[in-house]
Amino acid sequence: MHHHEDPERLASFADVLSGELPGTWRSTHHPAKDEEALAELADHVWDLDLVAESLAAHPLRQAAVLSRPDGAQLVILDRHDERDGFLIAAVAPRGLPDEAYGGVPEPNGIAVTDDPFLAAEQVAGDLLARYDTALARVRLNAMDDIVPSQPDRVVLTWQPDGSLAAAPVGDTAANVLAANGFVKDEQTGVYRLSGDDTYKQARAVRATGQQLRAHGIGTALQHPSGRIAPTATAPAAPPAPTTSRASAARTR
Repeated sequence: MHHHEDPERLASFADVLSGELPGTWRSTHHPAKDEEALAELADHVWDLDLVAESLAAHPLRQAAVLSRPDGAQLVILDRHDERDGFLIAAVAPRGLPDEAYGGVPEPNGIAVTDDPFLAAEQVAGDLLARYDTALARVRLNAMDDIVPSQPDRVVLTWQPDGSLAAAPVGDTAANVLAANGFVKDEQTGVYRLSGDDTYKQARAVRATGQQLRAHGIGTALQHPSGRIAPTATAPAAPPAPTTSRASAARTR
């Protein structure tokens, strides 16, 4: 077995690296059998340079993902050349519209040695700075599609992937959203409710509306057409998800 096919080598490197980077990171190893996860990772690698070139020549057979609580992710790949070491790239956030990536340079990736302590210095001093900047910009761009809420009304905006997003004003509204399954994006303060299960989503919207009304706060649904419904009711079904993917936007 070549060193770049050794799963223990990659997993061990990722585990040590996760503990050396600034902030809190969790390491997850994806072996060859995780075909679906590896395919999704390859599609979301936020790189049009070194790592993209490597993936074009060497499809993923394993990878490690470092995840930060705010949603940031780094992927660690085997390096297929005469040098020991790995490739590390930023992972594009899921669920954002293609338009959010417009005008945002790819943070790309870097090649590092197989010394995780030296690699941590390289990542922290180079890749992470570019990644955090790009991540903040695309998340800010995505907020252009979210109608602002007011102290007495929370607006729930449909997203292209079928989820709902809201930017609540005040702790009361934020707490109600969180209690009903909305997940806060720490970078933007936007709360999002997944549309993977439309029945569960509808129940959450109903409960959210009832609880907000008890606090004297109204709710409104922002539909893709731009029309705002005066009160939140159970949605029959979310709009059909777009077929384009973030990777397509990143290549523009």
